[in-house]
Amino acid sequence: MKNFKKLMFVMLLFTATNIFSQINVEGTVKDKTGPLPGATVVEKGTTNGVTTDFDGNFSLQVKEDTGTVLISFVGYKTKSISFNGNSDLGEIVLTQDENVLDEIVVTAVSFAIDRKTPVAVSTIKAEIIEHKLGSQEFPEILKSTPGVYATKSGGGFGDGRLTMRGFNSENVAVMINGVPVNDMENGRVYWSNWAGLSDVTSFMQVQRGLGASKVAVPAIGGTVNILTKTTDIDTGGSIFFGLGNDGYTKYGATVSTGLLDNGLAVTASAFKLEGNGYIDGTQFKGFNYFLNISKQINDDHKISFTSFGAPQRHGQRQNMSLISRYRNAESGNKFNPDWGIKNGQVTNIEDNFYHKSQTSLNHYWNISDKTTLSTALYASFGTGGGGGTAGANRGDLFQVRLGGDDQPVDLDNIVEINRANGEQGLGSEALLRASRNDHSWFGVLSTFKTEITDNFAFVAGLDLRTYTGRHFNEVTDLLGGQYYLDVDGSGNDNNVNNPNAALRVGDKMAYNNDGEVGWQGLFTQLEYNLEKLNVFVAAAVSNTSYKRIDYFNYLDSDPLQETDKYNFTGFSIKGGANYNLNDYHNIFANIGYFEKAASFRSVFPQFDNENINADAENEKIFSVELGYGFRGEKLAGNINIYRTAWNDRALTQTIQNPDRTFNTANILGVNAIHQGIEFDFVYKATDRLTLTGMLSLGDWEWENDVLGVEVFDDEQDLVKTIDLYIAGLKVSESAQTTAALGFDWEIMKKTNFTIDYNYFGNLYAQYDPNDRGTPGPQAWEAPDYSTFDAGLRYNFKIGEFDTTIIGIVNNVFNTEYISDARDGARSVTNTALVWFGFGRTFSVSAKINF
Repeated sequence: MKNFKKLMFVMLLFTATNIFSQINVEGTVKDKTGPLPGATVVEKGTTNGVTTDFDGNFSLQVKEDTGTVLISFVGYKTKSISFNGNSDLGEIVLTQDENVLDEIVVTAVSFAIDRKTPVAVSTIKAEIIEHKLGSQEFPEILKSTPGVYATKSGGGFGDGRLTMRGFNSENVAVMINGVPVNDMENGRVYWSNWAGLSDVTSFMQVQRGLGASKVAVPAIGGTVNILTKTTDIDTGGSIFFGLGNDGYTKYGATVSTGLLDNGLAVTASAFKLEGNGYIDGTQFKGFNYFLNISKQINDDHKISFTSFGAPQRHGQRQNMSLISRYRNAESGNKFNPDWGIKNGQVTNIEDNFYHKSQTSLNHYWNISDKTTLSTALYASFGTGGGGGTAGANRGDLFQVRLGGDDQPVDLDNIVEINRANGEQGLGSEALLRASRNDHSWFGVLSTFKTEITDNFAFVAGLDLRTYTGRHFNEVTDLLGGQYYLDVDGSGNDNNVNNPNAALRVGDKMAYNNDGEVGWQGLFTQLEYNLEKLNVFVAAAVSNTSYKRIDYFNYLDSDPLQETDKYNFTGFSIKGGANYNLNDYHNIFANIGYFEKAASFRSVFPQFDNENINADAENEKIFSVELGYGFRGEKLAGNINIYRTAWNDRALTQTIQNPDRTFNTANILGVNAIHQGIEFDFVYKATDRLTLTGMLSLGDWEWENDVLGVEVFDDEQDLVKTIDLYIAGLKVSESAQTTAALGFDWEIMKKTNFTIDYNYFGNLYAQYDPNDRGTPGPQAWEAPDYSTFDAGLRYNFKIGEFDTTIIGIVNNVFNTEYISDARDGARSVTNTALVWFGFGRTFSVSAKINF
């Protein structure tokens, strides 16, 4: 609390300045096709600037009576316009700049345009991320977006998660510069791999529902498209330093050569961050790097090379606990059962370490005035994994703590036991291991676009990917032992190719297999554009192939060690239209159907090469949405309603036959309905005060019971009848009712104060529909909660350098709330396992531009 008071005192000192009268300059920024929302308007020689609204409008209070404003937008020539006193500059038309090296040209086809693209969309610009993110998880910048629920999960660095309209990350497409990044095997997004994105994001766009992405990506809940920074036109850079609660520190720099005479430009940035973590035992350290090299070859060809990554290691709170356990813990809601003390040092039992790089080479070819071809070649390499425990006696030894049930695990006790075993020639009874998930991923994404007439445009593209995931357990700490004998619960060797192996640190254990995934996708779209009407129809088809290689369960001489490839076809068709009734009102609608191919886990449910689910069914999705938008001088708002039917949701059960072999049952008819209404607005109350808000009302539940599913063995004998009582059960893990209200107030010259209120309700604990074999009550519902965040931003000069200081306090009133939960004895509070969210946290940062 003392640090918090000191922070606020220091920040208030910076705001001690006089209020000066200001001149207002306004106008509308457009290109040849229409308004340019998000264009930057800056008073020349200062950092005083704004961005254009949905209709390209801006209003800028300048510091001088006369001067010049610079209007810029990526991919366009910067325009300089003089003003004298209060000025209305009217329509300002920007033209494309053939000398601007910007890979946005390659990927812009995946971004929605306001009052043109018929989807529900929210765009978050770099300045919002810089002003409001602070030390939060990157997905949390979206928590005020309709339909989005973002949490820190267990609270470890980078462990945040995001759901959209009730769908988890497997069903939300995430793309960086237009390139898909969802895991090729399970579809998940691991945000710890992208912890450095907040430093290099130009803007991110959330498209809820079908989305405008033209790649063959199955996105049920929506699409998050993140565009990284591009090469700066001007020479310069910035230096950054930040600190926060629990030892959080972050510092780094960005430099740019600007556009050189030879058409070459380079931008690079690097950051380091570390801290102790808010949750017990979640210390972290990470690095972020970014490099962009661009070259204008000639008037028709541009290339851009980009590489970035964020290697990190952090402690985790992997396991939820009962509410009573937090209540009795010395550290309260910060309690974490997944760490211990070894030789006086904090040692993580559960942790995460990973480095995933992404490198792309983009080429843009202006074939003619009406035809373009853009191609991105990319590669991604990942190495790392997550920590955990192993050993025949781990269940008991890792429960011995230094005192009560709320204290760290006594790892020295395990060391002593293992050393004693070693003196008798025995191996470790309990040890630490890491589940490694290394991978290599290569892809090409190519998009062809041509204007058939002034009103018709045709788009077609190719999406090719190949992926190999290498999965194995690795011994990381024998905890005082001499070796570890790798056997399963029945005493059988886990590795038939190396029986009776005495494993040391670094050796593979438990399992070792590769997953190979191939993807071939084609997509096409036809666009029809008039002055007020925009229509599109799109179709895509993809083939996904899976292959598994198991190095432990099968001898090297066994042909079963490597499976055949199993192919699954998915497809989508969607369309939509937007109609601008006038300059203020527009309506839109979209509709689509697609089938999503089975996941790797659905095909190999038993983690072996014999029990293969070669007939895994496609999931079937139908979605429809209607929306209305208003764009006024001071008010902009949107309202939309949606309904998504998710049929034959991937659900399998493994059944043991009387002869102890296994069958996999594909349970068809498991359907869910996700429907709701969303509203959001921006209201510029005065030249100094802007209000924002949203309300999202979701109704997401399983539609029907699935009864009498009969499972037969190979001899067609009935083995089991499956009943699932799930009709009316609410979809879990995502708040179905959310609301937000925020304001940004320029309280003094160059000083802004922001407050953001968020409400979350109807959050149901996680459960597995497979566990609902008998009728029962609704899943446990966590208490509704709300939080307040506040920020203070001050701009000033240090000599000739523009400087910004930002202070952020999250959860100002230290509200206690449950952000994630797992159902216990069905709707019983005292049996639910939970993670509490963070209490009050703070951060302060300084950025100096040069």
